[in-house]
Amino acid sequence: MPAKRSPARRPTMKDIAQRAGVSESAVSFALNDRPGVSEITRDRVRRVAEQLGWRPSTAARQLSGEGAATVGLVLARPADTLGVDSFFLQLISGIQEVLAERHLGLLFQVVEDVDDECAVYRRWWAEHRVDGVLVVDPRTDDARPDLLDELGLPAVVIGGAPDARHPGLSTVWADDAGAMAAVVDELSALGHRRIVHIAGLPGLAHTERRIRTLRAEADRRGLAEVRSVTTDYSDAEGAAVTRRVLQGGVLEGEIPAGGIEEGGSRPTALIYDNDVMAVAGVAAATELGFSVPGDVSVVAWEDSALCRMVKPWLSALSRDTVEFGRTAAKELTSLLDGGPARAVRVPVPRLISRESTGPCRA
Repeated sequence: MPAKRSPARRPTMKDIAQRAGVSESAVSFALNDRPGVSEITRDRVRRVAEQLGWRPSTAARQLSGEGAATVGLVLARPADTLGVDSFFLQLISGIQEVLAERHLGLLFQVVEDVDDECAVYRRWWAEHRVDGVLVVDPRTDDARPDLLDELGLPAVVIGGAPDARHPGLSTVWADDAGAMAAVVDELSALGHRRIVHIAGLPGLAHTERRIRTLRAEADRRGLAEVRSVTTDYSDAEGAAVTRRVLQGGVLEGEIPAGGIEEGGSRPTALIYDNDVMAVAGVAAATELGFSVPGDVSVVAWEDSALCRMVKPWLSALSRDTVEFGRTAAKELTSLLDGGPARAVRVPVPRLISRESTGPCRA
């Protein structure tokens, strides 16, 4: 197992003074915009501070050595998909329960992509804004663990498989492969052979695990018309993809799981990577004149109240997402207390069969 890297040292006013060739008091005057130094000196000090990556501490507790009393969570997803996503609302609820018990604040930020997320981590570290971070949506090619190791920020990765390359990071993960296998078992037992998986964002580790598992399960059962299509998790894309697959269209982002190369025959079962897309998909199928589950069965990955507010009620994978958040927050507070990094697996999501799945009539 590789040794944990030594945390990078934050630049100080002393570093700036040495680089700029001035006294520490002059640096303080320049950076705090106080009189006592010339404009030339002020400009030179600010340039050096920028080059060194120095940021002022915004937390008085950090100045006294007590820590920022805050942990960070950055979400690199389209902002317009978050308002109806029950998973993150429940996850944050569980996180907040544990943080409140420890009188810790949660600093939350939404950004465009992982590059922006990494920039936020660097800024938070330099400004002493957070004592640790919770990392969501692990990628298949992810720059964040290396960066967090470099900075020495305590971190818990939520949803990623254990990674021996980063022994200093804790991981809380779910068995997506086992959950997908359970769904395929159920649909296969009902006679379904043509299945479309309407997946989430491409490049996410859990999306890729679900796609790989579906492909493996299709190969094992000899299901020749099984495929995955990636989306942005939104209701709009969930509905649009549903219309296309039910009308036999070929889709951008389509990933054959059972050897087919094009759209193929109309599917008899649809698996959606969240509840929002599943509800939108049922509406789209109904508009086209298809019956659920008479013509097509539907399974949602995340169970929620939404799944029980539509007709028919949706079969769904159920897990305690609030407890998932609590577990992640507990692992982070353990790291902050000096505990070892760990990999913790939460229970496999359980498939609840409801009215939206039935025998294949094709």
